[in-house]
Amino acid sequence: MLVLSSVSLELQAAQIYRHVDANGNVVFSDQPAGGSKVKLTPLSVVPSTESSSVPRSPVRVAPSASSESSSRTRSAPAVDVRFRGYTRFTIQSPANEETLPTGRAGNLAVRLGIEPQLRPEDKVRVTVDGAPSQSAMNSSVFMVPALARGKHVIQAELLDASGRVRQTSEPRVIYVQRASVNLPRNPNNPANGGGS
Repeated sequence: MLVLSSVSLELQAAQIYRHVDANGNVVFSDQPAGGSKVKLTPLSVVPSTESSSVPRSPVRVAPSASSESSSRTRSAPAVDVRFRGYTRFTIQSPANEETLPTGRAGNLAVRLGIEPQLRPEDKVRVTVDGAPSQSAMNSSVFMVPALARGKHVIQAELLDASGRVRQTSEPRVIYVQRASVNLPRNPNNPANGGGS
């Protein structure tokens, strides 16, 4: 109880700042990087109903004889047995080979199917053509703005609490239609005195 009280006091004393990064993403930090201070509401604390005094610990997996011999021949990275995978991690929308019409201005809504529900410690990142489109978030819906016209490959990556990629969705190919600046009636057409 004393530990909980001291942690609660530390959290109340922490300063949180909000700013927008170069990619237009909202970032919250404890460092005042050109951001404004965020006013936090007090935390609601609900006492645990669990009366067990036995501490919980991560499950340890005993190595089998075959895994011991294979570990001697090659060193594999340590596996965090506490990570619980997801039975379903897919892109539900857009469909594979879908075309975004001109009227959507290249703005793509990505909806994921995740089962069981995304746990608070895990985050998801959407990549476009192999590059992250934004910071990883604990969400199953993403908006990817202003894609250039043409073919793109989107994919979702599931990251654990330490930022390691644990699961990856199947890639989806999409096609983006955008109005051409060279159309005669486009006000941005350089021939009409538009553009920069």
